[in-house]
Amino acid sequence: MKIDEIIDNFSLLEEWDDRYRYVIELGRSLSPLSERDRSDANKVQGCASQVWLATTVRPNGTGGPVLNFAGDSDAHIVRGLIAILFAMFSGRQAREILATDANATFERLGLREHLTPQRSNGFRSMVERIRSDARAALAAAEEMTPH
Repeated sequence: MKIDEIIDNFSLLEEWDDRYRYVIELGRSLSPLSERDRSDANKVQGCASQVWLATTVRPNGTGGPVLNFAGDSDAHIVRGLIAILFAMFSGRQAREILATDANATFERLGLREHLTPQRSNGFRSMVERIRSDARAALAAAEEMTPH
């Protein structure tokens, strides 16, 4: 699912209970995370619940590396937030990821004022982890490029 589709669906739901249910439903659509990926290295720090984020980097020639993500959480609403982040970032080039303002989308969806401060902090931690992986992928790609 694309982020624009999620934004459109959100705009159709007027009640926050319906929006919460929709976020939880998005989380149910995540592919199961393998046990191997539930490692300490993939654990996102700064989240109140347990969150794992596994990143796969694929070289893409002159376009720069493309990142794909898999993830999971022990909290339903957080799984939904992960699904929203993946709709924004998964399958995109590292440069695009770094140029995307996840917080602006978060605001557009009206999530900030309806999530606890802990959940909002967790969301920011997940975004920072994704951005950090994108920066690392770009740095690695630049090292491999002959100068």
